Amino acid sequence: MLIISPTARISPLADIEDSTRGTRIIVEDGAFIDAFVKIKPVAGTGDVRIGRNSYINSGNVIYSGNGVDIGEDVLVAANCTFAPVNHEFRSRSKKIIEQRFQPSRGGIVVEDDVWIGANCVILDGAILRKGCVIGAGSLVKGEIEAYSINIGNPLRKMGSRE
Repeated sequence: MLIISPTARISPLADIEDSTRGTRIIVEDGAFIDAFVKIKPVAGTGDVRIGRNSYINSGNVIYSGNGVDIGEDVLVAANCTFAPVNHEFRSRSKKIIEQRFQPSRGGIVVEDDVWIGANCVILDGAILRKGCVIGAGSLVKGEIEAYSINIGNPLRKMGSRE
């Protein structure tokens, strides 16, 4: 189900698929989704929410999986991937494609006033706390502290916005 605010701006070149399993894709007031953004409901029942006045730049891919919740006033630079799902792979007697998916690690939560640099990958279980900055090319799979600056390695705190 697509729920798009009349004040949201979505490029005609964006590709937002409607769910066949009931996943909701919600784009709130003032949000902007640029050209060549792909939002795809797959592999789970989580919703995708893009909060008020958030900006999703060109080339981003957002899978619904176990859910993606992007807060208000979030800036996402170009070519990021939000992947809130994990394939199971542990059984050697089955092909990976036959093993389906691992249990949810909680989806992806991006709190308000976050800046995500270009070419980042945000994985299931990631929590980006309010005001943090994620440097270009980062891989995020855990919790990032509020107002911290993280460059490349999400486990290494590089500084603070204060």
